[in-house]
Amino acid sequence: MTAPEFTLAEYLLLPELKLIQVNWSLGLLVCEKRSEAEVCHRCATLCRSGYDRRWITVRDGLLREKAIRLRIQKRRFYCPNCRKPFTESIEGILPRRKTTQRLRRELREACERFVDLKSVRETFKVSNDTVYRALYEQLRYSTQERVNTPWPAVIGLDEHGWRRREYVTMVVNHSRRYLIELVPGKSLEQLKEHLAYIPGRENVRYVTMDMCESFRNFSALYFPEAKRIADKFHVLRMLSGPIMKKRRQITGKNADRKARGLLLVNGKTLGYFEKLAIDRYLQNHPELRELYHWKEALHGFYRIRGQRRARIALEAMLDRMKGSELPEIKRLRKTLLNWKDEVLNYFEARLTNARVEGFNNKASLVRRRAYGYRSHSNYRLRLLSACA
Repeated sequence: MTAPEFTLAEYLLLPELKLIQVNWSLGLLVCEKRSEAEVCHRCATLCRSGYDRRWITVRDGLLREKAIRLRIQKRRFYCPNCRKPFTESIEGILPRRKTTQRLRRELREACERFVDLKSVRETFKVSNDTVYRALYEQLRYSTQERVNTPWPAVIGLDEHGWRRREYVTMVVNHSRRYLIELVPGKSLEQLKEHLAYIPGRENVRYVTMDMCESFRNFSALYFPEAKRIADKFHVLRMLSGPIMKKRRQITGKNADRKARGLLLVNGKTLGYFEKLAIDRYLQNHPELRELYHWKEALHGFYRIRGQRRARIALEAMLDRMKGSELPEIKRLRKTLLNWKDEVLNYFEARLTNARVEGFNNKASLVRRRAYGYRSHSNYRLRLLSACA
């Protein structure tokens, strides 16, 4: 074997190992650990004399798409304090493991790049169980770094379904743009139980959320000094469903698709002829015209600058809603009265739940790529990694 080949093999070794022999055709590196003393794993006693040796073979990462194996000679020691034997440890290989941590990190990176786990298994020539265990072990290590991270100044709350009739709540750091935690369920008790380990609740100043009563109760109880903000998008879409339902009653499910698109768009962004087409369409449908009018009023309300002006405009709009006979407008007025403070807090910080909704979209892609999850812990680890 030439000197460059031997140097390359030494470069691939773990820090504490010394190369003895190389067989590139088999991808085998024979090596040993040389140290003057070892520390007992049980009592931390320093032991200097060994009494036996044994060979182990562990799998390492790939070199030019070829699997590398390490054949290591390890020494056995006898602890004079606890009077029990032990085998010396090697940095980069956990006890009772047949793979190096370097290989397990490569497996995790490959799981993120490859389309499916079968491709990872065939590339690295390992079993499905090894790929599965290495992936979630490495994901668990990466999430442990954020265990003691305190609450940020601005957080967002939102839920989505991950299994049939089962929901999870995403808690997002708006400032640093990452997912803090994924809580199974959305009730007050579940949120308190799974978020109690995070320190620094007094740091939170703003909490953005959709119009969910359990989120509001949790924020009021857990972050009493923070201001709660109802998401602007969820307020604006409250009339989208009634408008579409009324339109289907008038024109049918698949008829007049152009009107369907124009009715939900902010009227401020429409051109002259588009506005003219909507006015002509709504002339003969007074109920649909009234729903469209209040939808445009909500858009105009969110164009106001300043919390004091917004409060005056909201109170005036609620007074005008009293004269409406439509049940949809009555429900809208009741909801706005119930969430009045949270709606007006938007004009102080102008924060939305857009980042949380983006993470919800990423969660849908993660579930679709894996064809669904059965374990919440695995789903949590994948999302914490994907939304890091």
